[in-house]
Amino acid sequence: MREKTIEQHLVKAVKNSGGIAPKLVSPGFDGMPDRLVLLPGGKIGFVEVKAPGKEPRPLQVARHGLLRRLGFKVYVLDAPEQIGGILDEIRTA
Repeated sequence: MREKTIEQHLVKAVKNSGGIAPKLVSPGFDGMPDRLVLLPGGKIGFVEVKAPGKEPRPLQVARHGLLRRLGFKVYVLDAPEQIGGILDEIRTA
């Protein structure tokens, strides 16, 4: 399964949960996660989408660490089956 397909599943699941998942574009600050997940109740998480079995690049890992140190939830998604668990974690954070 391609990364784009997994990303489409994520966007649809977030929408079905009453939220939005805008594409995160950060000029001049490379390595940020692909999607910002915003759920009802002010819940927020960052999701890096990868093709099955692929790992984040070193710069992405560094950005994920920065976001986590700031107190944000960051997830790496490489299979549609992970989406429900990720959204549950964001909701309960």
